[in-house]
Amino acid sequence: MKIFKRIHTYLFVELIPPFAISTFFLTSVFLMTRIPDIMNMVVNYNAGITDILLLISYTLPRFMEFTIPMSTMIAVLLTIMRMSGENEIIALKGAGMSLYKLLPPVLIFSVMTLLITMWVTVYGIPKGKLALKVKTIELARSSIDAALQERQFNSQLDGIMIYVAHVDMGTRDLKDVFIEDRRTADMVSISTAPKGRLVRQENRDIYTIRLYDGMINQVNVQDHSVTNINFGHYDINIDLTAMQKNKPTKVRKDFDEMSLHELIQRIRIGFKTPEMDSEARLVLHEKFSIPFACLALGVLAFPLGVQSMSLRKSNGFGMGIGFFLLYYLLLAFGWSGGEAGRYPPVIAMWLPNVVMGGAGIFLLRRNAKERPVHPPLWIQTLPATVVARFRKRIIS
Repeated sequence: MKIFKRIHTYLFVELIPPFAISTFFLTSVFLMTRIPDIMNMVVNYNAGITDILLLISYTLPRFMEFTIPMSTMIAVLLTIMRMSGENEIIALKGAGMSLYKLLPPVLIFSVMTLLITMWVTVYGIPKGKLALKVKTIELARSSIDAALQERQFNSQLDGIMIYVAHVDMGTRDLKDVFIEDRRTADMVSISTAPKGRLVRQENRDIYTIRLYDGMINQVNVQDHSVTNINFGHYDINIDLTAMQKNKPTKVRKDFDEMSLHELIQRIRIGFKTPEMDSEARLVLHEKFSIPFACLALGVLAFPLGVQSMSLRKSNGFGMGIGFFLLYYLLLAFGWSGGEAGRYPPVIAMWLPNVVMGGAGIFLLRRNAKERPVHPPLWIQTLPATVVARFRKRIIS
């Protein structure tokens, strides 16, 4: 028993370094995809370093939802492959230790990562996504530049809706401007002009949109009268500080921004359309099915590592990512089919786990009986081929 305990402890400890490195590496790669959005915040919204760090921290849970299961599979695969390559598995078998007796540390490790991922999906993601939405709105409302996005009707500024066909961010020149101003009680002013300019006053929170050669339509809400005014130039002043004093910060929550209790209560209340009901149930099942992918992929990685003695660690890393991409593809198909109502949400979200876990159990039984299943050559070489083509495109 002491020997088994030492071997189990040894195997469990060996899983930690590749898991930590993979999680850090994959999360960093996912964060790289957010750089364009972050740069947009810095350039257009004047976001500071504190705001940027907050935005990154709010985004991390969404990434970790996928990087933790992926890293679990990679850690198990690399560890077992290393032990197989150094003949440690053969030595343990020769000492009378079967593969089934080596499985407990892998299962315990997978269950631990499952619980971490479940905490992320149940608590981290809803709070992170909601905080990200609120912070983004706050940053957008704190800068007039957010309301000057080309070809978009933007109403983030309280009482004003702005549409601009083209914006020169260097000179702040505007083309084809449409502004609806509702800040005056019982009066709606619609200003249109072929060109304009954004002028910043000495007070950094006060801006002026100067329009040229345009027209104003003033509509009196009470008597429904309309006044048309043509102008050579016309200034619309916007005081961001005054507009934000009484601006509510509460936003409507999407399904994936609701807490578990809120989501369950919303499903119990019911929806007007079956599509919304399916979407809410998909989100609910996703909170638990993705964490259980840690267990399914961990079980699958164990026999794959045992029978992959001839593969290098780099190929093992690619194999882990390849199988997780297959899992994610099945999950995407399940989400699409479940949202369309072709099959129940519970099947859509849990079928990928059943497929991966079932394949892992099948391969484990075959390896335990010394009858490993070798995948076709093209599947074995697929990760290396993809990496080679990717490098070739980068070089060219």
